[in-house]
Order: sequence, then structure tokens, then C-alpha cells
Amino acid sequence: MYDSRGARASARASAAVVLGAALLLAGCSDGGGDDHGDPGARITQQPKAADPFWVNPDGTAARQVAAYEKSGKKTEAAQIRRIAEQPMGEWIGPENPEKEARGFTEAAEKSDRTALLVLYDIPHRDCGQYSQGGAADGNAYRAWIDGVARGIEDRSAIVILEPDAVLHLADGCTPAQFHEERYDLLKGAIARLKSLKNTKVYLDAGNAGWGHPDQIFQPLRQAGIDQADGFSVNVSNFYSTQDSIAYGKQLSAKVGDKHFVIDTSRNGNGPYTGGDPAQRWCNPPGRALGETPTTKTADPLVDAYLWVKRPGESDGTCKGGPKAGDWWATYALELAKNSRP
Repeated sequence: MYDSRGARASARASAAVVLGAALLLAGCSDGGGDDHGDPGARITQQPKAADPFWVNPDGTAARQVAAYEKSGKKTEAAQIRRIAEQPMGEWIGPENPEKEARGFTEAAEKSDRTALLVLYDIPHRDCGQYSQGGAADGNAYRAWIDGVARGIEDRSAIVILEPDAVLHLADGCTPAQFHEERYDLLKGAIARLKSLKNTKVYLDAGNAGWGHPDQIFQPLRQAGIDQADGFSVNVSNFYSTQDSIAYGKQLSAKVGDKHFVIDTSRNGNGPYTGGDPAQRWCNPPGRALGETPTTKTADPLVDAYLWVKRPGESDGTCKGGPKAGDWWATYALELAKNSRP
């Protein structure tokens, strides 16, 4: 997404396309599945008391584990298992929002867990960068949000709403003629999702490295933060949990002491400081997995550490990576190997 300040979230395709791509990259045709939908990696849920979020046993990382195990690559399988066993954000695609939202939340409900959904389809998304796209217009976006809401119904879900959408209003990346509509769309999305019985909504609010909370708190208010459960920080980024807490607390004080969540998926070694500053955000080398998802955090204002960005999925076609959102096994292995045991 938009240089070092943006979230660079994964532009997700439909679930079927993503899983099919994972199989091809894994180099196998069936993933070693069993009768319960487990692709052979034997992925189970985390203890609910500290980590109430749903682990997808059929995700891309799980399929990679199965492929490595099938080919006898036990060391690689063990490394990727560190990713596959954690709950991660499910990025709802543009074409079948109701079906995907229903599928993920129904699966989570069957496991007595909460689904983590990421909505990333705002018109004029990503300012023409790696994850450009989004809904064709405002009406298309409203229909898409409505489809997501119909899919969730009364099942338990946490929604991360539109990474970078407010940030790009605040930093000038999104052209001025689109601002009024975007504020209206975000407010409408929050209202629609909060009409659901068991859905929490966190509006994305940038990261510790892009600027100062003074630059974004008014745009957050215009976008409807008062009606949301809180905001998210560090989505798809690499800033440390400590720095993210400091940024979030400063911002919270300006928006009614709202709570927030932190994406810790790849921040184990903090941000990359080498190479071209304008490209440090994109598939940086030497990064590591961060704290695993949990509601047991270091601060009462922090509702959870989450893996919003899916570790192992590319930021974009830079440093040898595939397109944004595609699984990249080599990078996933590096993240796991660089992480604390």
C-alpha cells in the first residue's frame, strides 16, 4: 500500500482462489486432507481463555504445513506450523461477501470461537499502489458491506474496518474530491455492522511511524469512531508493540478514551531501517513474528493483540515478492525462523 506510512494490507481474492493458489505453491494436488476439512496439518484451536479467536484449520499456512510434511520437509513444516496454529484475519473478497462472511463465522461458531474479519474494499483504495482497487463506487461499497453483515448475522465477530482508509484522508494521499463520500461510507459501514448483535468494529487508525495522533483524530471522528468499539493500529506494519501502545494511547485520549487492538503479526524485530526509505515497508528482510494473538495484553486500553496481516502473504511485487496478498512460502519461513522460540 502507500509507502512507509500505510498499512499495506492484503488485497484478498475469494477463499477458493486463495486456497487453490496455496495448493499450487505447495506443489501438491490434495494437501493431504481428511474427512473434517483439515488439510493434513492437524491444526487445532488455541485455549479460549487467552485467545478466543478462531484458527482456520484449512488456511494457506496449514496447507503449506501439510505439503511440507507430505514431502518429508519436517523442519520447514515445523516452522510454518508456528504461523498456521495462530488465528489470523480473514480478508473478505469483493465478489461473495455474504458467502465468505457466513462461512468464516459459522466455522468459528462451531468451534466456540470469534471470527476475525478484515474489510478492505473502500473505493479508490491504496492510492493506486500495490493493493489498488476497491468497490466501483459508493453504492457498490454499501451493497458489499450489507452482504458482509447478512453473512455475519448474530454470530460473534471482530471486524477490522478498512486499513488505511482514514489515514489516507489525513495524509493527503486520497484526492480531496473523494473525502466526503469516504467519510459517509465509513460511518455507514460502522452503523450497519454495529446493528449486529455480536459484532465489534475497530476502525483502522494508522501506525506509530506515519505521523502524529493530532493529524488523524479529527478524521477518525468524522468517520464515525464514536460509534465503533475502537480502532486498530499497526495493520500490516512492523512497529514494535511498545511503540504501538504508546501511539494508541495518545490517540485514544483524543477520541474519547476508545480502546484499540494492535497487529503484532510481523513486528517481532520492529521496522526495517535499511535500503530505500520509500520501500522499507514492502516485504522487508529480517522481520519476525510478533506476540501471538491474545486478549491478555500489557495495557487495559488494548483489547487484543491480533494477527490482522497474514504472515507469509506478500506486501506487493517488490524484493522478489508475488502480488499483494499472495502466499510466499520463502518469506513465511524467514518470519518464523527469525522469531523467538
